[in-house]
Amino acid sequence: MAAPSQLLPANVSRMLRRAQRAHEDGELEKAERLFNAVLSHQPASFDALHGLGQIKHLRGNLPTALVLIQEALKADGARADGFGSLGLVFYSLKDFERALRSYDEGLRLAPDNVELLNRRGVALLELGRTRQALEDFERALATDPENLDALGNRGNALFKLNRPAEAIEVYDGALERMPGNAALLTNRAIALRRLDRPHEALMSAARAIAEKPDFAPARFVEASVRLALGDFAAGWRGYEWRWGGALAGQRRKLAAPLWQGKESLAGKTILLHAEQGFGDTLQFVRYAPLLSARGARVVLEAQPQLVRLLSGMRGIDSVLPRQAPLPDFDFHCPLLSLPFAFGTELATIPAGVPYMAPPAEAVAAWRGLLPERRPLVGLVWSGERAHDNDLNRSMRLQTLAPLLDIADVQFVSLQHDVREHDAPFLQSHADVLRIGQEFSDFADTAAIIAQLDAVIAVDTAVAHLAGALGKPLLLLLPFAADFRWLRGRDDSPWYPTARLFRQRQFDDWSGAVEMLRQELIAAFLRPPLREARSHPAA
Repeated sequence: MAAPSQLLPANVSRMLRRAQRAHEDGELEKAERLFNAVLSHQPASFDALHGLGQIKHLRGNLPTALVLIQEALKADGARADGFGSLGLVFYSLKDFERALRSYDEGLRLAPDNVELLNRRGVALLELGRTRQALEDFERALATDPENLDALGNRGNALFKLNRPAEAIEVYDGALERMPGNAALLTNRAIALRRLDRPHEALMSAARAIAEKPDFAPARFVEASVRLALGDFAAGWRGYEWRWGGALAGQRRKLAAPLWQGKESLAGKTILLHAEQGFGDTLQFVRYAPLLSARGARVVLEAQPQLVRLLSGMRGIDSVLPRQAPLPDFDFHCPLLSLPFAFGTELATIPAGVPYMAPPAEAVAAWRGLLPERRPLVGLVWSGERAHDNDLNRSMRLQTLAPLLDIADVQFVSLQHDVREHDAPFLQSHADVLRIGQEFSDFADTAAIIAQLDAVIAVDTAVAHLAGALGKPLLLLLPFAADFRWLRGRDDSPWYPTARLFRQRQFDDWSGAVEMLRQELIAAFLRPPLREARSHPAA
């Protein structure tokens, strides 16, 4: 046999084929060794560079994978599969724009390539260009109607376009071909949940879990549905699966142990840390005084916009912004794990309000800026744009037009982020006092809320702030509200001063707004809401 340095081209080709077979069979170490051997003879071999890059990508070595695949495309820039692999690496790096450009290059070379169309659609979903993504999935299915990846992704696109009933039909079609696919069953459960069909959602999640017991997204969906149904024991336990799904990247790796409610806190320091949105922090920070009552020194790490507000809260010894150096501590606990640690049931929710107050300096800074006219009612009609249910929980300001016609109420906009489509309508209602855009943080928001008679809000952070301050809260909720608002109730065990107005039909605010309008007119003729103005702030 000839020495390796003297191998003939035919022998190198055989070695390349062996490498490719090993790669296809999942024998990655063997494939990597053979691809490297090929490159020692043919340094510009597209197939060897590409195959080696794919292996590095599978192993999570993204920088090396990127270099290798780019080198492969320098060797042969007319290979659509190379651009497909390049797109996958950029996608894994969360550089979705460059992933999209890579897929575009591949499709220029192979316009009907189903795999590239499907991948391009997935990148478009990440970029929020959902209608274009749907077009790509439908193009892929026109070429290959049996492509299950494209079929499932078409369902995902329909769901993101807020067409859950159509998404369910697509998932059902895909499940006829793959009845045990855990991802499809989980996505189906999520779509059923959005249509407020919780028991069907539970059955779909249960099927996914039966197929794949450690599939965190299915466990998390099941937990959210159980919480919405008021099954707190199973719900909070299952909610701990969140770290294996969408929140995996946010899980903290801290040296101190996680506090799970069993360990004594007497004389110990516990770090509480925010993990999700502003509203989540405002809702679950209520547990801090309970920890303090157990003898703990409580340190809270929170979003910078909440630090000033929470620094004076009873039961918290110090508040740090995210990314600040941490002091020594004995235990830690994410805020949304506290209900599980305390074994919270509906009857044991720590619901005393107010449990926070605006800082004195913020109150002084904003005093005297509101008119004497009463009643004063705050308005918030949209939340964070990036929220995965923003299409349902937020609304256009124009939807609240029936309220703005109530002549005896002075409305105050607490909306910090006024969207482009709302600005003209807001400007046309000069009688609405615009103040929210001037807030620098939530301490400012709290200082204004403390001077109001009530707050009207959709399910966003300001709603939680109003509830935590003990202010009358008139909350507008979508058809299938977030789990924390339970189902079929017009009150909240978390916020005693809240009254809930739910959509009667999916994606239709008209009934809820009309009920709120009638309530608002009547409320200020009755003593309870008037008396709420005199409640102490803390």
